Amino acid sequence: MMNKTTTANSINREMKGVNHSLGMDRTSWCRNHQGNVYTYEEYIGLITSFHGYPAPGLIIGGKMVDLALEQMLPREVLFDAICETSYCLPDAVQILTLCTTGNDWMKVVNLGKFALTLYDKFEGTGVRVFLDPVKMKPWQEIMTWFYKLKPKLEQDTPLLREQIKNGGADLFSIEAVQVAPVFMKKRSLGRTMDCPICGEAFPSKHGTICRGCQGEAPFVDEAFDSDSLSPKLISIPVKEAEGRAILHDMTKIIPGKKKGAAFHRGQVITPGDVCRLQQMGRSNLYLEGQDGPGEQWMHEDKAALAFAKAMAGRGVAFGENPREGKITFVAAKDGLLTIHEDRLEGFNLVPDVMCATRQSYSVVSKDHEIGGTRAIPLYLSLANFNRAMSVIGDEPMIEVLPMRKANVGILITGTEVFQGLIKDGFDAVIRSKVERLACNVAGTVIVPDDRNAIKEGVKSLLADGADLLITTAGLSVDPDDVTRQGLVDAGATNLLYGAPILPGAMTLLASIDKIPVIGVPACALYFKTTSLDLLLPRILADVPITRRDLARMGHGAFCLDCKECKFPRCTFGR
Repeated sequence: MMNKTTTANSINREMKGVNHSLGMDRTSWCRNHQGNVYTYEEYIGLITSFHGYPAPGLIIGGKMVDLALEQMLPREVLFDAICETSYCLPDAVQILTLCTTGNDWMKVVNLGKFALTLYDKFEGTGVRVFLDPVKMKPWQEIMTWFYKLKPKLEQDTPLLREQIKNGGADLFSIEAVQVAPVFMKKRSLGRTMDCPICGEAFPSKHGTICRGCQGEAPFVDEAFDSDSLSPKLISIPVKEAEGRAILHDMTKIIPGKKKGAAFHRGQVITPGDVCRLQQMGRSNLYLEGQDGPGEQWMHEDKAALAFAKAMAGRGVAFGENPREGKITFVAAKDGLLTIHEDRLEGFNLVPDVMCATRQSYSVVSKDHEIGGTRAIPLYLSLANFNRAMSVIGDEPMIEVLPMRKANVGILITGTEVFQGLIKDGFDAVIRSKVERLACNVAGTVIVPDDRNAIKEGVKSLLADGADLLITTAGLSVDPDDVTRQGLVDAGATNLLYGAPILPGAMTLLASIDKIPVIGVPACALYFKTTSLDLLLPRILADVPITRRDLARMGHGAFCLDCKECKFPRCTFGR
C-alpha cells in the first residue's frame, strides 16, 4: 500500500471537471458504473428494494463506491472490488457496479474494517476508500452507531441518516493502493467429482469427500434424531440366557493387567457362563429378533473384514476373524509404511466407522502391528457401509513398501579433512545409518572444497558401482562451501535445497541420471538424528520427494535433542 493518503474532498476538487461531465451536483449522492446518478432519496429507495431496509452502512457504502468510481471511471478500466467487511458494504458494491460475489469480481476479505477498494483487474492499481474515525468525530450520532455506544433501539435513526447525508464525502479518506497478485488471478473450480458419501458433485481440490460431509454443512443431521440408528434387538436378563448364542465378542478388563474377549460371537452360554457374565457386570444381553437385523444392517465383524480387504495393499496382512469387532493390520515384511492420508481422513469422516494407523513413512518390521479398522456400533447401516467403501475406492490405503539394499557412495567434502588438518567423523556416522537399513557402502571419497574435485569424486563413486550418493558438508553459506556447484557440474538435476527440518535445514536432494543424491549438512556430526534419518527410508523405498512433501514435513520435524536419543520412538518426524 502506498503512503500517500488524501481526503475525499481534495480528490473531488481535482476531479471537478469529471463530476460536471457525469452530471454530479450538490443534490447527487452517488453514481453507478455506467455514470447514472442517484439523489440521496433515489438511492434510499434503491437500497430498500435490494436490501430490505436502508441500513446506515449501505447508505454510507453508496458514497464510498461513488468516490472510488470517481477515480476509476475516467480511465475506462476493467476493475474488480475488494470489501474489507462482510456487512452492508458488499451490497453497495453489487448494486452500483458489475462486481458481485457470483462472478468473483468482488472479493470479501473480512478484516473487520469499513473499507473498499476498486482496482484495475489486470495491473492491480487502485483506490481504497475507508470510513475515517478522525473525520467521524464531529458527527456524534454516526459515532454512536459505528462504535455501538448505545443499543440499536436507543439510537436516533432519523438524526443518523441526516448526519450521513450532511457529512457526505467529508467522512472518508482515500489512498492509492497496489493489490497483491493473488487477487488478480482468475478463479477456477478445477476438476469436479461426485462425493462418495452424499453423492453430490464438488470440486476435487476440497479433498476426497465434499466439505459438507467433512462437517462444514450448516444443517442438522436428522439421522441422529431418528429411531432407526440400530436394528431392533431383543434384550434378555443374563440369568435367562443359558443355551443362547452370544451376538458379539464381550470384553473383560482387569485394570493394568489384561484386556481381551472373554466371550466370543456365537458362543453358547452355559450355566457357569452366567456367573462369569454377572461378575463382569453384565445384567442383560442382546439377541437378534426372529427375522434377523434386516437387510439394511451389517454386523460389525462383516463390515470390518470388508474394510480390511479393501484397505490393505502390498506388504500388509490381517487375520480373517475379527476380534472384538476389530481387524488389526500387521506388516507382512520389513519396509516403509505408507498411508493414503486423504482417503484415511475421508473414511473417518463417514459416520460409525474408523481406521487408525501408525504414522505414514514409518520404518516397520515384519509382524509388527501397523493399524486397525472397525465399525463402531454393533450393526452398521448399509448406507454408511457403502459410503465408507466408496471413500476407500479401488486402490489400497495402507501399504508396506520394500526398501532396496542400496550400494551407497559417501562423498566427504572439506579441505581441512582432505589435508588431514582434522580427523573425519562423517564416514562412521553415515555408515552406521545406511547399514542399519541393510545397505552396503560401495566406497568413501574425501575431496577438498573444490568444484572440480567434487565432480571427479562423484564420477569415482559411480564408477565403483554406487547407486545412491550421500555427500557431506559444504552446504552452508560460507564462500568455501561449493558442494552444490560441484554436484551440478557432475550432472545433478532436480535440486531441492533446504528443508523445514531441524536439525537439517540445509539438506539437499537431487539426482544424477536416475541415481538419488542426498546432501547432508554438517549438523550430522553433532546431532544423533537429523533430516537424513527421515529422508533416507523414503529414498530407499523409491518414494518421490517433492517440495510440497518437504513443506508438509515441517509439522513435527523439530528434534528435541534429548540427552538419550530414542528415535524413532519419539515425536521427531511425526
